[in-house]
Amino acid sequence: MWHSSPPGSIYDYIRVASFSIGPDGLVEQWSRRAVDLFGVTAEEARGKDPVEAFMPADLRERGRRRVREILDGKEWTGLVPFRVPGEDRPRGIAEMYVMPSETPSGERAALCIVVDVRALRRIETDLAASQAIFGQSPFGFLLFGTDLTVKRANRRFATVFGGSADDHRGRTVHDYLGRAEADRLTAALRRVLDTGESVTDFEIVGAAPGARDRRHWSVNLYRVHSGSGRPIGVAGLGIDITRRHNTAREAASARRNLALLNEAGARIGNSLDLEATARALLDVAVPGFCDLASVDLYQGLLTGDEAPPGRWGSSHDVGYGAGSAELRRVAFASAVSDAALRTDGGHEPGSGCCGPEHIEVGAVHRYPFNSPCAGALRTGRLRTVPGSGGDLVRSTLVVPMTAHDTVVGLVRFSRTKGSEPFGERDRALAAELAARAAVSIDNARLYRREHERALILQRSLLPPGDPEAAGLDIACRYLPGTAATEVGGDWFDVIELPGHRTALVIGDVMGRGLRAAVAMGELRTAVRTLAQLDLEPAEVLSHLDEIARGLGAPIGAQQSRTHKARGPELSEVYLATCVYAVYDPVTRRCTFANAGHLPPVLVEPGKAAALLDVPPGMPLGVGGEPFEEVEVELPEGALLALYTDGLVESRDHPLDEGLSAFQRALTDPVRPLEDVCDRVLSTLNTGHGEDDIALLMARIQGLPGEAVGDWQLPREPRSVGRARELARAQLGAWGLEGLVDTVELLVSELVTNALRYGEGEIRLRMLRDRTLVCEVWDAGLVQPRRRRAKDTDEGGRGLQLVGLLSSSWGARRTPRGKTVWFELDLPDGEGTAEPTVEQLLSMF
Repeated sequence: MWHSSPPGSIYDYIRVASFSIGPDGLVEQWSRRAVDLFGVTAEEARGKDPVEAFMPADLRERGRRRVREILDGKEWTGLVPFRVPGEDRPRGIAEMYVMPSETPSGERAALCIVVDVRALRRIETDLAASQAIFGQSPFGFLLFGTDLTVKRANRRFATVFGGSADDHRGRTVHDYLGRAEADRLTAALRRVLDTGESVTDFEIVGAAPGARDRRHWSVNLYRVHSGSGRPIGVAGLGIDITRRHNTAREAASARRNLALLNEAGARIGNSLDLEATARALLDVAVPGFCDLASVDLYQGLLTGDEAPPGRWGSSHDVGYGAGSAELRRVAFASAVSDAALRTDGGHEPGSGCCGPEHIEVGAVHRYPFNSPCAGALRTGRLRTVPGSGGDLVRSTLVVPMTAHDTVVGLVRFSRTKGSEPFGERDRALAAELAARAAVSIDNARLYRREHERALILQRSLLPPGDPEAAGLDIACRYLPGTAATEVGGDWFDVIELPGHRTALVIGDVMGRGLRAAVAMGELRTAVRTLAQLDLEPAEVLSHLDEIARGLGAPIGAQQSRTHKARGPELSEVYLATCVYAVYDPVTRRCTFANAGHLPPVLVEPGKAAALLDVPPGMPLGVGGEPFEEVEVELPEGALLALYTDGLVESRDHPLDEGLSAFQRALTDPVRPLEDVCDRVLSTLNTGHGEDDIALLMARIQGLPGEAVGDWQLPREPRSVGRARELARAQLGAWGLEGLVDTVELLVSELVTNALRYGEGEIRLRMLRDRTLVCEVWDAGLVQPRRRRAKDTDEGGRGLQLVGLLSSSWGARRTPRGKTVWFELDLPDGEGTAEPTVEQLLSMF
């Protein structure tokens, strides 16, 4: 049987040549390889003396001697320089093996085997290089055959996987790796062997024999060929990159943590709502940092207690025998499917460390006293809790949320099976996330407390219920800003003045928060006080301006000394705008004064709404400029609207558009006033909540002529009796006979005082509305003053009598003198109690 060797054998590399020498010492046969080696054809070589033809001249004698010895039956092996016929210089050195032979006739001959030494040197070099790679390489090296079994392994590989290098021959990758990784590597080997395309940085994971640590290797695969180009296997070079992988993983973890912190800085703390801040924390943490997370806050913090119970180093929280203080679950997030949670027994994942029951969002609960959660709340220190064998959770971080040395709640981060357990770097990140959220939550708590106080203060200073005024139908609305905005300084007021007049006030302190609300309260109180003095509107604003400039707090003493040359300075300047209007229902005239506020809007019957031309003036607190007054006669049925800028100004549109929209919303003033207010608020879309909104509307309803009695009296004694007659007749016309005696007595006292102490003509005016008002006018400027009469005094008891018998009395200046008035309740009202005998006798 003939055997055909596949290409790529050793002979393909060394290319052995042969020729034969006959008994005469001449060449008889010349192989084709000899043609390639010596460059001489068979025709040229046959019949020639090989010594003469191919050896240099200086070696020919020795060569002839060797040929004779060979023909005598000796074998010879040696190195022989050779040349090509026609050339003087040797071409190369051949390693020659000469074996004696015999001809068919029995004569001595020889067979010569020749190898080019250069080919042998190349093979030696290749073998040395191969040995360097296999034997001396610091990396693991394997040579796989075409059947993907190991043909050769180097010492480094055997050092890692045990045994000697020869022990690994015939093994497969399944002997070293787990099934999944072995299948991946086998597929890669097959692909390289089939396609010839190399594979670089092919990462596999496994463990060395007897070791628990998972190692990471980077494998480079390339196909190996024979000298003729035939694939004979796949070479694999493996590098242990476990340290590099761990370093890269730590770097990736650090980058992830930095990204999480950056995201936390951008998202946590954007809201002043406690629950929203907790949800933002979990949105950052899940799933980027953990698989499950929850946030619990102290119930007392959420209900508005001054201080949370979790103070570091205090025993407040320890005193709860049943466990921690009450907490409320405010947020929960999970990257695990609901099915996985249900298969965990229906309990909260990882809850075994702090209580077995699942806690719903919004539920109030306590942690057991000896649980890690309660311990973390008591000590303010983070704790790591490993998961149990049957638990879905692999690791849990219990992190107290601490702000300003006060624990405000607890956050728990959990990782489930399949995720890496928490490391030291993760603990630091968890503490940082919890701390950032805690500061934001504490700020939200402080803001909520201040916001509620400011809101309570602000609402307490607004007029209670529906204000009433003579000759006016009044409706009002107040809308505070949303929880995301601080309380503003908007206010309005309706103040009854003597003579059935009414002061309408609306204002807005610039700024927000509790300080603005306090400043608003001070200004509102000042307005009421000044209104009782019955000052003109411009005078009221002038006094308010002085008060507003005095509301700022002085700066530190040292800074004050630095600025002595410029006088005292204030750390904060309070500015406010205000409109003060006084309406007289008898004349239906209204006097306006404005301190930098938006102008009032007037809607006359049958006309479109218009802005009143009231000089704006400077805001309160600026000072230096006097305020102007404008008197406007308001027709019956007209609609007057005072408002703050929150109604007409928004980020979505400029002020002019808001004012125009407000005027268009008042096009139907005949409707009930409450409906008009509702229409305005709904039309202007005031739900944006950017600022507080105050709206005060009044429909003009002047006192009818039959409700007013007005008489001029000469300055003579008989006017006292005339005044009593006029008062008696007017009361009879009004059906108020039950007040005749009291009114006659008091009118008599006031007219007598006007004759005695006043000047000019005397005017008596009686007004009937919800109460009865009697006024006595004269041109004198001296204001009456009530005093305590002594037992021996014959006079001085008239004003005491007025004060005793009337519900209220007073005096005010007028442009031409003064007016002294008293007021009585109508008989169908509650009335004024009759004076006792002792009270009457005490005046005489």
